[in-house]
Amino acid sequence: MRTLLYVEDNPANLELVEQLVAMRTDVRLISASDGSVGIEFARNLQPDVILMDINLPGISGIQALQILQGDQSTKHIPVNAMPSDIERGLQLGFFHYLTKPMRVRDFMQTLDASLAFAARTAAREHIGQ
Repeated sequence: MRTLLYVEDNPANLELVEQLVAMRTDVRLISASDGSVGIEFARNLQPDVILMDINLPGISGIQALQILQGDQSTKHIPVNAMPSDIERGLQLGFFHYLTKPMRVRDFMQTLDASLAFAARTAAREHIGQ
């Protein structure tokens, strides 16, 4: 079972992702409603993949990404985003992006690519130990 952390403050978007992830038997969903809680969950729960909204209350998704990338315990986790400025999001280090309204096929392909990347990263770290 792989874990997806979804950091999203919009209940409708959260419900949609909950429905999409429910179609997957290999993924469990954990959600956080703001960037600070998302960072805390990432540090404590070590999800395989993070999906981050950019416009969050408190700290933005961009600020949360920077904190996660600067933390030894979370920098390996691929973080996908739903930015309004796709190029900027990719330049800042988001693994991939999803646009709203979300397309099911795009979501599933991005999730699969992120999980595969996370598995390769974990395997490299395990071999290096």
